[in-house]
Amino acid sequence: MSARSGKARSARLTDLAALGELSRLSLRDAPDARSLGLPVTGRPIGVFNLFRFPLGAFTPHDLLYVFEEEGHIAGLLRVERDPGRDEWTIVELDAVGAMDAGDIRFRLVQHLLRDAARRGAARLHVACADEHGNVPLFMQAGFARYGEELLLFRPPSAPAVRPPTDAQARAARIRSATGLDAVALFRLHKAVTPAPVARIEMLRIADWDRSDGPWRVPRSSLAPILRFADVDLFVQESADGGPDGTALDGFVEVGVAKEDQPHYLKVCVRPETDATDLIRFGLGTIAARAEKGGRGDRGVMTPVRTYESPLERRFEDAGFTCVATVTLLIKETLVRVAEPALVPAIG
Repeated sequence: MSARSGKARSARLTDLAALGELSRLSLRDAPDARSLGLPVTGRPIGVFNLFRFPLGAFTPHDLLYVFEEEGHIAGLLRVERDPGRDEWTIVELDAVGAMDAGDIRFRLVQHLLRDAARRGAARLHVACADEHGNVPLFMQAGFARYGEELLLFRPPSAPAVRPPTDAQARAARIRSATGLDAVALFRLHKAVTPAPVARIEMLRIADWDRSDGPWRVPRSSLAPILRFADVDLFVQESADGGPDGTALDGFVEVGVAKEDQPHYLKVCVRPETDATDLIRFGLGTIAARAEKGGRGDRGVMTPVRTYESPLERRFEDAGFTCVATVTLLIKETLVRVAEPALVPAIG
């Protein structure tokens, strides 16, 4: 079977059964199947059950493309769109066929790029494991790699963490974030993030002020699972408050899963700050809310950028283990130009 005889197109409602089976084949790591590949150990946690799309959660902003050949679906590409920033994120790219899977996926990516240009997408993001030709595939399509994330997992069998009391939270200077923290969060993230990465991701103060919806900042390879979770953000105030009294030492983003998936934890701290209190607070908050909602303990996943080291050591101290390393890539569809400036006229 040659991929040249098939075509990429937008998915139809009648394709859903075939798409589900294709995702399951990729999850089982069939020898002739390829995916974005988020490998883990222990309980299977893969692309399909991390980023699965119940019809109730599939929004008008999401896009599905398929590769059809001789009446059969041989490839799937799924995109989640952030309408607030005109950014698209590829969260699933699957294909079957021992000889043709690579060509099928490349054809799907090319189809996506044409559609993104037509619809005015500013940037396309993807996170993938550096295997099965994933990274070369995207780089051939014009994507640039700009970072790596470690995915760490804390299994349900790990020792339980007691929910924090109000007194303990106050002693650690941890409180719920509010809209007034947007500027301080922006400054905190800018202090932690290398300048080249900050320029690429272009997070603005307004992005930190978005307090609802499935998309949250900062960006991570696991962000799409947040649409299936109840998410809250907590900040840790600086002891001296900084020059203007609003400085923050760190924050923790907590996502309590509503579906059959792991809970989510994201921590960001200044280099000189110990993240132990924030991690313990986040784990305790997840435990309390999961028990109260009857959602059980499905384990906790967290992404850590490699430049945030030694943050991963603090997570390992809390019972996490690294289960995958993910490459972050981006493609800009708009050309950046320098801002115009006034120059002296020559008379």
